[in-house]
Amino acid sequence: MFSWRSVRVPSEIAIRVVTDSLLINASILVALACRFFYLVAFEVETQQRFPQLFSTYVKCYRNSAGLLTLICLLIFTLSGFYTYGRAYRGRYKALVVAQAVSLSYLLFGFLQYFVSDALALPRGAWVLAWITSMGVLIGARVWSRLWRKVAGIESRLSEQREAQLTKKVLLIGGGGYIGSAVLPKLLAKDYQVRLLDRFFYGTEPIEGLLSHPNLEVIDADFRQIDKVVEAMRGVDAVIHLGAIVGDPACALDHELTIEINLMATRMIAEVAKASNVHRFVFASTCSVYGANDEILDERSLLNPVSLYARSKIASEQVLMNMANDSFAPSFLRFGTIYGLSGRARFDLVVNLLTAKAVVDGEITVSGGDQWRPFLHVDDAALAVLKTLEAPFSLVNNQVFNVGSDRQNHTIQQVGELIHRMIPTAQLINTGSDGDCRNYRVNFSKIRNTLGFVPQWTLEQGVQQVAEMIKSGKIQDYRANRYSNVKFLDDANSTHDLRPTNGWAKELMNETESASAPLVQAVGASYSRG
Repeated sequence: MFSWRSVRVPSEIAIRVVTDSLLINASILVALACRFFYLVAFEVETQQRFPQLFSTYVKCYRNSAGLLTLICLLIFTLSGFYTYGRAYRGRYKALVVAQAVSLSYLLFGFLQYFVSDALALPRGAWVLAWITSMGVLIGARVWSRLWRKVAGIESRLSEQREAQLTKKVLLIGGGGYIGSAVLPKLLAKDYQVRLLDRFFYGTEPIEGLLSHPNLEVIDADFRQIDKVVEAMRGVDAVIHLGAIVGDPACALDHELTIEINLMATRMIAEVAKASNVHRFVFASTCSVYGANDEILDERSLLNPVSLYARSKIASEQVLMNMANDSFAPSFLRFGTIYGLSGRARFDLVVNLLTAKAVVDGEITVSGGDQWRPFLHVDDAALAVLKTLEAPFSLVNNQVFNVGSDRQNHTIQQVGELIHRMIPTAQLINTGSDGDCRNYRVNFSKIRNTLGFVPQWTLEQGVQQVAEMIKSGKIQDYRANRYSNVKFLDDANSTHDLRPTNGWAKELMNETESASAPLVQAVGASYSRG
């Protein structure tokens, strides 16, 4: 079967051909030199005609080297040296090389015997050149193979050492929806976790983990620089999940959103970089793509239609500008999340429609033709862990869409799926609600680069939520605690605001329209292949 692995790129072929040519010529020169010095050292006649002999050997090299090199390269090509032929790629590569070199020298010997005396190499030099060529060509290939193996082993050891070094993690926002799914995964992998969170929604989401020996909790606002400096001491990586999440919640108070989502992010990153923290995993969102009918990847133009999306784009830009060889921010643009973690949410479309189907007997869809990429919260946590443990070079200043190509659905399709699973509920379309967000996303980069494959399907997520509600563990899905926008709308949740600095407002304004240079730059920057 044909494989692209069996074909070398032209530049690699050229380098190998040139190298083989040099090795063949070097072998001929060495053989002639050895023969020449032997004659000079041990034969009196030769000593007396030294200049003539030297001239003869130079002429011999000049007349023979070109043709012998050409014959060798032709035989080598037919033997698969430069195309990874099946035999050449096999375990008997040295034997194949020996056969090709021998055939080349025999063919040359035939030509010099029957065609022209001008091609003649002294027999001793011809045999020595044959042996030398065979040795250096086999040796070069064996050395190349051994070097690749050694380099591969060293690379794996380096990755293992790096993974061992990254063992103390600062998790910001670990008591939230995604954070309460990330925390148990980190602890299960024996990470020492320092959790910084103000616990707006209480400690219930991580209640069962609070006594874990590898968990240290700092109950504080991550906008407080002194608390961030304290939390950053001795950590190897930062996972920043803290933010006001969702378009409606961010729209409640623009000043608060900018302060928490953007200003605090820059401050935290600056402290991390100054503290020699090498990894910084940042939670972003596919909402940055806004309204677009194309299938979008990490290089696509961004088109934010909400403050939430603009705050994430601005944060990405700030972090991108801070990246260098020792500070590696990684950007995870999560799809529309569903499912249950330590903290339940019912302001998310899949969870909300499922709850309404079970409790109210209705599945109310607004519009329905808007595309969304869906992702289970547990898979979002898995992506965080994959990014944390990936080689530094793969994630440094890289953005990854996080989700599954198979879970791109319209809202109408989601409603129909829930209706099939809960047929007693009535599917109702209430018409457009004015939400212009519409995006389908390509997730090949995170799959190919980090090996991330979601473990949950939309059907499994709907079943999980439905079973939780039916069990009675969720008493009222409409309660404020299950909705970011309802909870933050409570006056008690928005106290202790701090004034916003001018740089943050200016940067936010630059992200307001899709035509802004900043938005275009972010959309085009993060992929290296």
